[in-house]
Amino acid sequence: MAYEKIVAVYDKTGKARDAARALESAGFPSSEINLLHRDSVSDKDVRDGNLWQRVFGRNVSDQENIAYNRTIQSGGAVLTLRTADTDVNRAMRILDVHEPVDMSERVSGLRSATPTDITSATTATRTGATPSTNIASVEGREEVVRLAEEQLSVGKRQVETGKARIRRFVTEKPVESKITLHDEHCEVARRAVTDATPLRDIDWKDRTIEVTETSEQPVVSKTARVAEEIVIRRRGSERVETIRDTVRRQHIEVEQVPESSRDIKKAA
Repeated sequence: MAYEKIVAVYDKTGKARDAARALESAGFPSSEINLLHRDSVSDKDVRDGNLWQRVFGRNVSDQENIAYNRTIQSGGAVLTLRTADTDVNRAMRILDVHEPVDMSERVSGLRSATPTDITSATTATRTGATPSTNIASVEGREEVVRLAEEQLSVGKRQVETGKARIRRFVTEKPVESKITLHDEHCEVARRAVTDATPLRDIDWKDRTIEVTETSEQPVVSKTARVAEEIVIRRRGSERVETIRDTVRRQHIEVEQVPESSRDIKKAA
């Protein structure tokens, strides 16, 4: 089984530690993971330039030395992982989630600002071979070509789709109710007296008798009570929506070049 070393650079040590923990959670041995940061690298290693030569297993250009040293001194970190070649793609996808730095751009910027013409070392480390990952993979002198692929990540956001307005208002309707009323009136009746016995004392004075007549009338009053309660709440529901999109993936095509073509290329 062949093994490869993956090198990822992060501007923040915290991001590098998160990436290391993600690798361990995915089953990569912690003994194969190494973090280089400001607290773990001595000033001597930074000055003599041997540190990055040991990391990459080859000579490192001045611009690369400057770029990596500046990253470490500014609080960044370099994460290295040694893993089987069959797990390289899985490891690089995990590292890519934590936003590694594209060192090829930084080295290129330093190189364009330096008048000395020095052979590019970025291709040898293949840091820029996979623009989507910005991660270098090196192991001795073997050549590694990274194939990138996109992954669909679907998130959620909340949008306002409308409003429900509940309004309370008053209406009137005619009602009726029956009630029994009592009336009292004066009634005069004449009654004949058949007793012929003479009265001794007869009151001949005038007399007036008043009788009060009464009549009941309806008295209307109104009372209010709570007839019903309206409960207003929001009810959530779940729905499944299928998101369709396209993702890109790089492939390779192997073509056997005849020996004569190689000789012509060398002669050229």
